[in-house]
Amino acid sequence: MDIQFNKNEDEQKLAWGTVKKQLEKIHEGGGKKAIEKQKEKNKLVARERIAYLCDADKPFIEIGAFAGFGMYEEYGGCPAGGTVSGVGYVSGRQCVIVANDQTVKAGAWFPITGKKNLRMQEIAMENHLPVIYIVDSAGVFLPMQDEIFPDKEHFGRIFRNNAKMSAMGITQIAAVTGACVAGGAYLPIMSDETLMVEGAGSIFLAGPYLVKAAIGEDADAETLGGAATHNELSGIADYKFKTEEECLDRVKRIISKLGKPKSAGFDRIASVAPSKNPTDIYGIIAADNSKPYDVLDIINSIVDADSFDEYKQDYGKTIVCGYARVDGWAIGIVANQRLIVKSKKGEMQLGGVIYNDSADKAARFIMNCNQKKIPLVFLQDVTGFMVGSRSEHSGIIKDGAKLVNAVANSVVPKITIITGNSYGAGNYAMCGKAYDPRFIYAWPGAKIAVMGGEQAAKTMLQIQVAGMKAKGQEVSAEDEKIILDKIIDKYLSQTKAQYAASRLWVDAIIDPADTRKIISEGIAAADHNPDIAEFKVGVFQV
Repeated sequence: MDIQFNKNEDEQKLAWGTVKKQLEKIHEGGGKKAIEKQKEKNKLVARERIAYLCDADKPFIEIGAFAGFGMYEEYGGCPAGGTVSGVGYVSGRQCVIVANDQTVKAGAWFPITGKKNLRMQEIAMENHLPVIYIVDSAGVFLPMQDEIFPDKEHFGRIFRNNAKMSAMGITQIAAVTGACVAGGAYLPIMSDETLMVEGAGSIFLAGPYLVKAAIGEDADAETLGGAATHNELSGIADYKFKTEEECLDRVKRIISKLGKPKSAGFDRIASVAPSKNPTDIYGIIAADNSKPYDVLDIINSIVDADSFDEYKQDYGKTIVCGYARVDGWAIGIVANQRLIVKSKKGEMQLGGVIYNDSADKAARFIMNCNQKKIPLVFLQDVTGFMVGSRSEHSGIIKDGAKLVNAVANSVVPKITIITGNSYGAGNYAMCGKAYDPRFIYAWPGAKIAVMGGEQAAKTMLQIQVAGMKAKGQEVSAEDEKIILDKIIDKYLSQTKAQYAASRLWVDAIIDPADTRKIISEGIAAADHNPDIAEFKVGVFQV
């Protein structure tokens, strides 16, 4: 191992260490005092509920832990979007789990909470996974009601999805461990089965205060909508329990009796360890994405040993394509290449730029994977498409459109890992969030933006300075530097993986060494949905 490898390794571990510290803070939810209040009421917190529910010997892949990170600070923040969620195993069955975190503003719904919950329902629908809701929420966060209530992708869409999933035959179980108020009351009732904890769970359209204000009636929460009321009088709930543990035990029993899921039929054989240690990934790529590397080294740290068969090895070298296996699952890989290669003209860095031939190769390979029903994995480290008159004359837009067309119309599951840069149209062509990957993850050093920080800052500087000069202002070289530094600082903060994860542009920031496990679990989830459409591509220039 060389000096650069060791330096990369130290930087990557430091970057992941920073993410872990941030996650530790996020995991505290609303803080120690709020957690103590839960304990005083003999209630578990969201993460404890999920840990109790899930099989201890199987992975739980948390989705959206960074949701809301650095947002809503004027309201005291919203750690994890006030909801803990992910894909885990309950009684041996892979499930989507969504748990309100009552320690965060009483589990109230912020705009990002709605977005996160809709994302979890999307994952359930795309992969035909059962959903378990652990409900403990005060409803919409009223100071921001206009950003969460009325629009197509706001709060109400969740209940629409409840109905759609039911029609699709997707099991939904609601464990009501706390309040379930107003519009939120529809979620457990639109689930297949509703379980309630006595003395803690409650379901009603209006709480005691609103009832008093609206019709003058005095009624406490238990009378209005407690476990006894809904199990004995209204018939809304199906079970009641003395403790949360008893409630969650029954959820496990319900899930254990579900019929066997159908399979998409993705090929899987016995798993083989990679030829490289997965932890070698730390030393391959610099945390700041500044150094060239061979993406084949990353691939060989992820895929089963001797399983990678490269496609068109000597053509379109800025994208590597090939068939492989991850944990036994057959996959197709599309990966950006950052290697330095030698040619007659000397050394050239393949800096994650997509050229005509690379786009052409990748589009053809994606079509092949759809023809063969092989899931696709995209390893993104892309600075965009090649620019300049030579590329334009060669039809780079045409070839780029061909690739985008193939990605957009792909019907097999797509899993995207942003390992480095994700800039401009390269983000789209390599299956960014807008192109419906089943799952999309980022490494700690990932950067997502319309273009690189330096280029963007210089472009914005030129525009700003030109505007100032047009108003007759004098701008010195020193003034320009001050302006440029401010632009760069702001721009770079918006390109970080944390910024993307806080807005759910990616599902999670992951430990690079866990990439293999993450991909395997993603394909296992996708294999539950047998409904793969016929692959068709639209009109494109040839």
